[in-house]
Amino acid sequence: MSVTFPHGFQAAGVVAGLKPSGLPDLAMLVGDPGTTAAGLFTTNRVVAAPVTLSRARLAGGRARAVVVNSGQANAATGAAGESAAHATTDAAAAVAALAPEELLQCSTGVIGEPLHLDVMLAALPALVAALSPEGGEDFARAIMTTDTVPKTVAIETASGLRVGGAAKGVGMISPNLATMLAFLTTDGAADPHMLQGLADDVLKPRFNAFTVDGCTSTNDTVLLLASGAAAAAETTDVGELADALAQAADSLVHQLIADGEGATHVLLIDVEGAGDDAAARAVAKAVADSPLVKTAAFGKDPNPGRILQAVGSSGADVDPGLLDVWIGGAQVAAAGVIPPSYFDAGGDLRAAATAAMSGPEIAIRVRLGEGPGRSRTFGCDLSYEYVRINGEYTT
Repeated sequence: MSVTFPHGFQAAGVVAGLKPSGLPDLAMLVGDPGTTAAGLFTTNRVVAAPVTLSRARLAGGRARAVVVNSGQANAATGAAGESAAHATTDAAAAVAALAPEELLQCSTGVIGEPLHLDVMLAALPALVAALSPEGGEDFARAIMTTDTVPKTVAIETASGLRVGGAAKGVGMISPNLATMLAFLTTDGAADPHMLQGLADDVLKPRFNAFTVDGCTSTNDTVLLLASGAAAAAETTDVGELADALAQAADSLVHQLIADGEGATHVLLIDVEGAGDDAAARAVAKAVADSPLVKTAAFGKDPNPGRILQAVGSSGADVDPGLLDVWIGGAQVAAAGVIPPSYFDAGGDLRAAATAAMSGPEIAIRVRLGEGPGRSRTFGCDLSYEYVRINGEYTT
């Protein structure tokens, strides 16, 4: 049931008319009184109005509801966009009998297009009336844009603690803090400080560990809400909650990258032996973001030169003489050198690398040396369909 799997939450998703497709485009999630909240937001300096509003309201850690629209991003809309974000939460609060400061707002869609405020306000009574503990799937569908499937997760621990989640995002993704939009809920009890710590320590590294196209959105937001409605909420084990949140985030990240715009292959980039984790992450992101690596993955072309150039241009301290690379189980570079046997027509090494490029997941492992730093990043290939989707995005 997505975000409503944990006790203490209701959600809904309706067709407001914000998207020309006529698909659901307005959603709401509400927690019981006493719900705490935490958030992660984009690092893009061109930031959407709902991000500005939500970031400010989360300073107190007590938000208990969020209104989400798809169709318009409400970014690059100036003072009118800021006013529209506040008008949305004010109106939703009035209809739902909540205080405006308890509401957050998220938007996704076309950047610069004015928010269709009158249409959205007119749909709020129906949205609030539809709120239900069974509304999680409707919520997940209403937040989609070019997603082909909803992304949801439900986790229950041995003690009965529950975590739920929903996410959207298939393009303009290289989070540097969060993904496009993701919402996680739990019926455990957590004060605002604890909850923000879990968001920073558990969710941030996972939602940072994937990239579709190297583009950081203006609207990236991850929200984490805790209702405290579990039967044993007063004895919530922080470690148990952290483990459940980690499972939920891992699931959502994998679903997001698998549905990357036009994606036909998921890239799994593991880097080890770096001086520290930050250097390993820089290399992993450089490989995952490289258009040359991504197009080689689409064409099933096991070209180690593409990987080596990405590693070397990552900005990390790389000694070519220590650089080893594998595609699947085939070692295609040793001590910075591509083996001459790789270029033998019909040779075993190239055949093994080609086979490793043919499945839905392509594993690339990079060893930089003997350092302690390591990182994993998910990526995807760059296909004709990605170009088509983004070439027609506003038309």
